[in-house]
Amino acid sequence: MKTLDRPLDDDDRAMADIAEVRDWRRLAGPQAGETGPVPVRRLIRRVKSGTNWKPWPINRRTVIDDQLDGWGFLTRRNTELAVYDDQVLPHSPFSGWVAFAIEPADVEEAAAGLDEHWPAKFDLACRHWGQPSYVGIESKTGFEDDWSPGAGIDRRHLAVWTPPGAEIHLYSNKPTARPLSVSVGINYTVYLNEEGT
Repeated sequence: MKTLDRPLDDDDRAMADIAEVRDWRRLAGPQAGETGPVPVRRLIRRVKSGTNWKPWPINRRTVIDDQLDGWGFLTRRNTELAVYDDQVLPHSPFSGWVAFAIEPADVEEAAAGLDEHWPAKFDLACRHWGQPSYVGIESKTGFEDDWSPGAGIDRRHLAVWTPPGAEIHLYSNKPTARPLSVSVGINYTVYLNEEGT
């Protein structure tokens, strides 16, 4: 197993960008599974009107693939975000602890690494987002369905914040031997509620 343990600077900026969005209902789309130029352009207009994020360059001649269902945005702190009708994925590739090239014999060590590094990222998230609505760990009975049905599947840790119109999940991947986890780390995703709810 190999590991990287990098400063949390990228996460600090990305979490601050997420904290600035007071009402995620303005970003959520219909979640109907539509793809292509029309729904993507609608998404871009919606996100631009609800945030100060700048979309990837686009004009009338920009070709949007028929299979595309999201678009990239850049915040004023230079965080890159992939935005879809139902979620926002921050791209912070150079931040925090990760384990990779995991072999079956490394699973326990990978889990211990997640346990060791979870508190620092959790504390950082709390500084930006306040106290979570839920915190759980895999060893707790009923963890997989504690927050909502299946929310803890494939997770070792899970914390959830509930700002208007969204759930922000901070989580670690659960390392397993079968199927073998190739890599694990501590990540976060904004899950948007249905448009208008």
